[in-house]
Amino acid sequence: MENELLLPGERLDDLQRKGYMIIQNPDRFCFGMDAVLLSDFAKVMPKEKMIDLGTGNGIIPILVESRSKGQKYVGLEIQPESADMARRSVIYNNLQDRIFIETGDIKDATNIFGASSFDIVTSNPPYMTENHGLTNEADAKAIARHELLCNLEDVIRQTSCLLRQKGRCYYVHRPHRLVDIMSLMRKYKIEPKRIRLVYPYIDKEPNMVLIEGMKGGKPNLIVEKPLIVYDAPGVYNPEIYDIYGYDEETKARLMGDR
Repeated sequence: MENELLLPGERLDDLQRKGYMIIQNPDRFCFGMDAVLLSDFAKVMPKEKMIDLGTGNGIIPILVESRSKGQKYVGLEIQPESADMARRSVIYNNLQDRIFIETGDIKDATNIFGASSFDIVTSNPPYMTENHGLTNEADAKAIARHELLCNLEDVIRQTSCLLRQKGRCYYVHRPHRLVDIMSLMRKYKIEPKRIRLVYPYIDKEPNMVLIEGMKGGKPNLIVEKPLIVYDAPGVYNPEIYDIYGYDEETKARLMGDR
């Protein structure tokens, strides 16, 4: 089946969870640590329905499904080639009855799925403002990284429309946008409930922030302990090995190599 599902230039990567694999193409956009951390940070309870806005190659729905027992997982992606890649990964992992990939614009999400139709919304939105570092507007990587086809407010507005009352959302973004994120969440009636800052090293500034919100929730923000990625160059903090899903034997071997 592998040869039937892979197109030229694509590869299969092991996700270290339940034997799942994902199809990626380095010429388009491969998932990074931010997606892995978000999938761990997001909490989906049994029978809940989740949608991932801007799902790319489907990494977040696939990883969240491997960790939880929700009823349904949906990925929305505007780039047809990326959405097709995500569908083929779903087929490869035999998850067609649990994960559904739709091609469409985040700004039209409520029209596509209906208001109040999900318990959980996740998103790893473009980090960069429209013109920051932009070289090629048509490039798939530029669309994934820059606010070209949607911006932060589009994501949060649609999140609020898609969520049922008391539904939850989970984002990963850059710390310098945290005030914008929290301001927009409150503008659209989503209360920030939990944040966690991610530091590359213990003595460096954070370079990612994970944030949970609740639609119609009461004010009560919990700031979790920092997540440190590296203990030393090339050496992950033990928590990162756990998040990536390494088994105990592999984890012990990798940590023993220190």
